[in-house]
Amino acid sequence: MSSRRFRNLVDNGIFVILRPRIAIRGKLSRGTVLDPIEESMLPCRYFGSMDPCLPAGRPAFAGMTEKASMREIFIIHQARFYGTIGIMSDNEIEIKNLLERNVEEVIDRAHLESALRSGKPLRVKLGIDPTSPDLHLGHAVVLRKLKEFQDLGHQIVLIIGDFTARIGDPTGRTIERKPLKPNEVEKNTKRFKEQASRIISFSSKNPAEIRYNSEWYKGMMLEKFMYEVMSLFSVQNLLTREDFKKRLEEGASIQLKEFIYPLLQAYDSAEVKADVEIGGTDQIFNLLKGRQVQPQFKQTEQDVLTVPLLEGLDGVRKMSKSLGNYIGLEDEPGDMFGKVMSLPDTLVEKYFMLCTNLNGVEIKELTKELGPRDLKARLGFEIVKLYHGEKAAREAQENFDKMFSKKEAPEDAPPLLVSPEMLTTGTVATLVNSSGVVKSNSEARRLIEQGAVEIGGKVIKDPNLQSEKLGLKDGDPVKIGKKHFFRIKI
Repeated sequence: MSSRRFRNLVDNGIFVILRPRIAIRGKLSRGTVLDPIEESMLPCRYFGSMDPCLPAGRPAFAGMTEKASMREIFIIHQARFYGTIGIMSDNEIEIKNLLERNVEEVIDRAHLESALRSGKPLRVKLGIDPTSPDLHLGHAVVLRKLKEFQDLGHQIVLIIGDFTARIGDPTGRTIERKPLKPNEVEKNTKRFKEQASRIISFSSKNPAEIRYNSEWYKGMMLEKFMYEVMSLFSVQNLLTREDFKKRLEEGASIQLKEFIYPLLQAYDSAEVKADVEIGGTDQIFNLLKGRQVQPQFKQTEQDVLTVPLLEGLDGVRKMSKSLGNYIGLEDEPGDMFGKVMSLPDTLVEKYFMLCTNLNGVEIKELTKELGPRDLKARLGFEIVKLYHGEKAAREAQENFDKMFSKKEAPEDAPPLLVSPEMLTTGTVATLVNSSGVVKSNSEARRLIEQGAVEIGGKVIKDPNLQSEKLGLKDGDPVKIGKKHFFRIKI
């Protein structure tokens, strides 16, 4: 069994299996007492009670037999066989993981499971409006789920809403979105594919299909949209949307174009012939509209899969660049790591699940073994590793430790330029003021007198101390306040 499939088993609450194959002599039946050879199987943790004879949390043995491509999971407790947990093929394990890990809701689950088992490649759609030039970890949650479908051989379709971005998705908005200009949309669109390629593949044997919904909307006749799409919906139906209901209650305006937005997203599904559409939980209203539109075009209703929303750095609101509470996919490793370290402790476990490749059991073990600070550092390492590689992740962690734990300036700290004049006639106050960290010489003097300035590893408290008495040389570390580090450049 591959390590990935093993992790899938563990992640989905199936008993930990410590050996890929265990030979069982003779036929086992409920209550069979095992001989010493069989009893010697390694113990594992028992997760949850799936048999009334076995209280949850009690030590048990788990093993697995192979029958062609099928794997039979069985449980043994106190040398007694208690029956099989179930029989699952590799494909079933992968389907279970796809539909349950980091998934909030699946509509229609039975239909989607059947389609996945059929072996037929499905067309799986995700639409993103380029309302800003940057993708962040919130986008990554749904992109990572899209990648799971791609890894299983399905055709994923990324729709970049260059047309709908100019209207603005009203989801989660208490006021109308500010309209984007065509040049803003074009600028944002250019960067989307490059950033998305950090997660999904556009060049593999099964490349992602990328579409822009301006392809069909720019040349569409109004008559077609009115009669084939708009006629399927009523005002009453659209007003059931919570965002709109709230605005009506508060007397806030609802633009007609916002009414139409869900219909445009729905028609996108018909245009690309989607079998499945995925999105965040806040998108459920829009996603379900696609199911209403597709039969009009003689297509089967798409199944819908939603993933959890990721709260931003403030720990309260959904991650968003406009709110400034985001971690960008293109953030520098040090910035990415530092932002993770600023997360509220209450979000760390959720970020592990939604933003890393660690499985549920590994995450639970880490939460038991590590304190809050070390747990967050491990999270930062795992996230940076995904987007910048392991080497960059280690360097980011080491630099963070130097800056905030060991109070050292990192080797790549920005230079603090010292002119010959400042070297001979300047003071510590003028040196600090030249860094740009403070706004005035008086603020520099105040920081120095408070002991918040270190030069060459020594705290300097005299703002009038002449620079020449410091014996400055290239590379000397300078620390101003708690988080501003420089190295002297003469």
